[in-house]
Amino acid sequence: MEPMIRIENVSKTFKSKDNTVEALKGISLDIGTGDIYGIIGMSGAGKSTLVRCLNFLERPTEGTIYVEGKDLSAMSGRELLKMRRSVAMIFQHFNLLMQRTVLDNVCFPMEIAGTNKKEARKKAREFLKIVDLSEKEKAYPAQLSGGQKQRVAIARALAMDPKILLCDEATSALDPTTTKSILALLKDIHAKYGITIVIITHSMEVVQEICTRVAIIDGGELAESGTVEEVFASPKSRAARKLVYQGERKVAMMKSKRCIRIVFSENSSFEPVIANMVLECKASVNILLADTKDIGGTARGQMVLQLPEDVQVAERMIAYLKERNLAVEELTDYVE
Repeated sequence: MEPMIRIENVSKTFKSKDNTVEALKGISLDIGTGDIYGIIGMSGAGKSTLVRCLNFLERPTEGTIYVEGKDLSAMSGRELLKMRRSVAMIFQHFNLLMQRTVLDNVCFPMEIAGTNKKEARKKAREFLKIVDLSEKEKAYPAQLSGGQKQRVAIARALAMDPKILLCDEATSALDPTTTKSILALLKDIHAKYGITIVIITHSMEVVQEICTRVAIIDGGELAESGTVEEVFASPKSRAARKLVYQGERKVAMMKSKRCIRIVFSENSSFEPVIANMVLECKASVNILLADTKDIGGTARGQMVLQLPEDVQVAERMIAYLKERNLAVEELTDYVE
């Protein structure tokens, strides 16, 4: 099946009189129809440049983008404008028109496309109802909270019946509770309309909350990609480990340097497996990291344990955990 978006060997170089910056280096990815796809990376990784390449607001220096099998680099300016109507964007800072009411903000892209004013207002009201802002249609952006502004931006994006919704750090300016509500709204929209959603973020929590698949960008390169569960359970790249379990952090003043990471399934999360292991092996461990995430509706937990210096005891502990079908990964250089 043809992917909704195919990123093919995309590189982007910015040149100025004084220096050259390689923002993207040979990235190739497929984003399937109906995916909620996360593109994640630290600040400066190149992810926002990549999202602007997806609709050719930024033209790649090398490589190209295919949307529904059509090569964007072969399109004329008029064809690109037509294509962009099916690729909506929402942004970190909302980009609303401050002199227009909420209703008029949602109508704006339809006006640009030449939609009849009466029809545009009717459609805008439908989408304001979906984002739960019907009572705010006469308000101005300055009278709204950050979460309400983002809901207006989402309604405006939906007004053009897009096939793709690009979210560029759309929750970065929001508090955690509002972020959760916006992500829940995006999930509902995805379930109702089947829109392909691409989420650009620096937050692993956002990816784990909503995405089905994820790509990790590091220094302009694709470090790793796969399902969210695969990357969470067994991150392979340095960038993924840093995002999943702070793999670059080193803990000082520890005697034993042998550390393991355990990933718990939905069932094993509720068993006192660590306590039982300590009792069985008659030796203590140090818990350096522990958390539980909801990934695709399934509870997935992780722990980083510092094992005893005694090699035989450490091996018995690892064997004990593996016998209980836990994923065990040895970490190098986690402690100094």
